[in-house]
Amino acid sequence: MKICSMFSGGKDSTYALHWAIFKGFNVECLITIIPMKEDSWMFQYPNVEFTIYQAKVLGIPIISQKSTGEKGEEINDLRKAFVKAKEEKNIDGIVTGAILSDYQRLNINLIAEELGLKVYSPLWRKDQENYLREIVTEGFRFLIISTSAYGFPANLVGKEINEEDTEKIIRAAKKYGFNPALEGGEAETFVVNAPLFKRKLNVEGKVIRKGEFNWFFKITRIL
Repeated sequence: MKICSMFSGGKDSTYALHWAIFKGFNVECLITIIPMKEDSWMFQYPNVEFTIYQAKVLGIPIISQKSTGEKGEEINDLRKAFVKAKEEKNIDGIVTGAILSDYQRLNINLIAEELGLKVYSPLWRKDQENYLREIVTEGFRFLIISTSAYGFPANLVGKEINEEDTEKIIRAAKKYGFNPALEGGEAETFVVNAPLFKRKLNVEGKVIRKGEFNWFFKITRIL
């Protein structure tokens, strides 16, 4: 089956892509939605424009679609990207990295059904703690590029996460009540290496404090 993979550059979409390829799907392209607003309802905002570097080391074409970031308009922008992928790549389905967001999953499924596309969400309702541990153990390397959750360890922003860090995140999630897999926007990630990458991306940037619990790692250069 020919599919496209929704791709934000974060750990979840990268893992879903990994799953699709190892299940034998022909991944024709990545689809990245680039919101113009920080508070997008559906799509990752921080550093998403740098997915072109990840696509290059994956060796997979990418379709980038700008979005207004407005709640209603985002759906139309997503539809445009799906239509383009279907017309240009003749795809049969979409793979997503959705874990818990009913809003995101419902809208993706509705548009896909309208266009006659199947949807695969391999991470849906996975155990959050085990998933965070597994993804690091299996060789996925990612940076924390933003956080807005009370209690999230701010010293991890801009850091490449290792096994010790995952335990720190899980302990904090239990104590302060945020999602340990960071699905609810508690934090965003950017993958610098994965089993499918041809090489590791070397990322440079700076940490910026934007609020009491809001930190952001601004990527300035990728080598």
